[in-house]
Order: sequence, then C-alpha cells, then structure tokens
Amino acid sequence: MLDLKALKSALLQLEEEKKIPKDKIIDAIEQSLAAAYKKDYGKKGQIVRVNLDLDSGATEFYQVKIVVDESTVRFLEDGEDMEDFLEESNENLEENVKPVFNPEKHILLADAKMIKKDAKIEEEIIFPLEMKDDFGRVAAQTAKQVIVQRIREAERSAVMQEYGGQEGEIINGIIQKVERGIVFVDFNKATGIIPREEQIFGERFMTGQRIKAYLTKVEEGHRGVNLFLSRTHPKFIEKLFEIEAPEIANGIVEIRSIAREAGARSKIAVYSNDQNIDPIGACVGQRGVRVTTVMNELGGEKIDIIPWSEDPEEFVSSAISPAKILSIKLIERKNEKGEDERVAVLEVASDQLSLAIGKGGQNVRLAAKLTGWKIDIKGSDAPEEKKEKTENVEEIPEEENKEEDPVEEVKEETVEKKEVVDEKNEEEE
Repeated sequence: MLDLKALKSALLQLEEEKKIPKDKIIDAIEQSLAAAYKKDYGKKGQIVRVNLDLDSGATEFYQVKIVVDESTVRFLEDGEDMEDFLEESNENLEENVKPVFNPEKHILLADAKMIKKDAKIEEEIIFPLEMKDDFGRVAAQTAKQVIVQRIREAERSAVMQEYGGQEGEIINGIIQKVERGIVFVDFNKATGIIPREEQIFGERFMTGQRIKAYLTKVEEGHRGVNLFLSRTHPKFIEKLFEIEAPEIANGIVEIRSIAREAGARSKIAVYSNDQNIDPIGACVGQRGVRVTTVMNELGGEKIDIIPWSEDPEEFVSSAISPAKILSIKLIERKNEKGEDERVAVLEVASDQLSLAIGKGGQNVRLAAKLTGWKIDIKGSDAPEEKKEKTENVEEIPEEENKEEDPVEEVKEETVEKKEVVDEKNEEEE
C-alpha cells in the first residue's frame, strides 16, 4: 500500500509551489501503475487500468474489453498465428483495415450481453484483476518516479514560459563555473551558457560574479532548459543603451544600424523621431555618463555614435568619421558573380587617409558594415596641388624680387662716411 499521508502532502505541496494540478499527477500515477502491472502480470493486447483512492488507500486494478461483432473485427482462420496477425493488423492500421479479434482486448456482443443486458458496440466492459501481494513496493516506487518526472516537466514548463518570452533581451545571472572556456551562468531555475565565441576577447570571469548577457535562444534539453547567451551580439549594445537612455526605451530615439567588433570598437547609427531631441546627445548623456556606462560594461570597447540619414552620401560620410572626406561618388553595379553591389568611392586628404582606414582597416570595415556600402578610399595627392599652385604664379625677375639686406645697407653707409673723413684730413694737411 502507498503511504497516503506522505502522498497527499507531496501532491498538496506540488500544487501550491509548482502549480501542478493534483488531478493530473494522480492520473499520471494511475497510468504508470497500470503499465507496471501489465508488464509484470498482464498479457499482450490487454487494456489494464487502475483506480487509486486517496481517501481509503485502496488500489483497484481491472481489465477493459471492448464490445465488438463480426462487422467491426476480423477473426483468425485455421492455421493463422495470432502474433503474425497482430503484426499485420498494426502495419495496415492506417489503411482502415478491421482490427483482429483479440480475446484479451475484445468481447463479442453476444457474450457482453450475458454480463450486461444493454451492452452496445464499442462499449467497455470491466473485469476486476487480482491484486498481487508484492505489487505494493512496485506501486510506491512507480508513484515516486511519476511524481519526480512531473516535477521536472513542470519546472521545465515554468522556465520555458518565463524565459521563452525574454529571447532578445538582457538577463542578469551569477557565474556558476568556467569550464573549458565555456561560462555557465546560474539563473536559479535554469542554467545559461556563454560559448567561447560569444565572449568578449580578453574578458575574465570569476565564480560568483554577477554578469549581464544577451539571451539569443532558449532550448529544452534532456537535463533541463538551457539558455544560450552572448556578450558579442550587436543587439547587446542596443539593449544596454535602452537601459541607460529612456529616449531609446520609449522609441523616441532609434538605433537604426549597428556594426561591432566586440572588445575593440563599434559604430551605431541613431535617429530621432522628435526634432527637438538630439539622438547623439541622448546616447552620450550628460558629460558622457550614458555612453561611458555602456563602454564600461563592454570592457572599455570604443563606441562611435553617428547620425543616421536616408541620404547615402551623407550617411557614408558620417560613418567614416572621425575622418573628413573631400568628395564621394556612389556606384551601383553588378559584381563578378552577377550580384548587386553598391560601392562608395571616397576621397580624403592625404593626412586623413590613415585615420579614415583605421588601425588594421577597422574604421572603414565598420563603416561599410554599418552602411551596407562597400567603401573604397583614395587619398588626394597634396604635393601635386601645391605644385600646380606654384606653376600658376608669374615668375618675378631676380633683381626685382631680391630684398635689400639691412646689414649691407649699414656697411655701405659706413664706407661712405669713412671716405668723407679721409678727404677732410687730406685738406687740413
């Protein structure tokens, strides 16, 4: 017999804490007990059911037979084997073939009427089964297994319901452990996973550390619900700005495009739906407090904030900042594969070329990703310009162009005075 007191207490606790209806657990226990009884004592094809009475503690097992006649079933002929016939019946089940009469599962209408006068086709006739002496232990073990299974199913359902709607959002957790480069984050009811490729380069994680991450996917596995997290996803920046800037959270300011190389540098294009609100100022915040908070969360990653524009020339020109361009030419063409290609040819001053390209091509790479245009940068030849300007100036004769040297003037004046003094001396003599 089952320990009714313990079972009732467990069912009540599950209903209150796990929100699992008591009737569903009892139904699952009854089905499990029937399956266990059939496995140990039943015959092939039998329909076994059980009735568990929590008030009295009685467990009643019974066999169910379905009322049939010649119009609803087929009968074995001489020489046919029941096993082969059952397999054939199972194979042809989808072809609407009549099931094979099985005395363990079916009862003829005439025989059923001897038990119940008003028996009808497809009706179920119940036959009590003998309660086995050693089945109490099996019943208790089965009930325990079913309850544990139902608890797990309920927890998985609760986690799926709670976190399934948070995909694409930032969630907070505590680092449980770091194993082989994979970070496991504890969320009380579920475990989050940050794969190596979703971690910001150079970040260090410690057990017990609180962490924010972007939830990319919720997946139900054999051991529970797994939350797949990322700290390198471009949307991670957008969600961080939503936390810091109410204008973005309210939809007044929008982040229209993001290009990111996690841990190094990012570019975001922002747009304001209100002419009175500066989108860049909303992201930067007073004295840069908002953007600084986001950068600190990303381990010091640099963030360029530029205005989004419908005009491709203006948008591309802004995206290449902090470099300033001299001219821009947009080209739409087919590439070698026959695919549409958009190319922006930029001309910058020679001293701005390295700034426009960036270290390792990072600036132009991010600008291209942000705008969707392939960017080709060319530097203007400054020495040529200076030379052309010089060639356009008229040549001045050397004598006219020569400036008088004040030192030479003093020398000439001194010589003249000396000659005058010498003449006076000669006259006196």
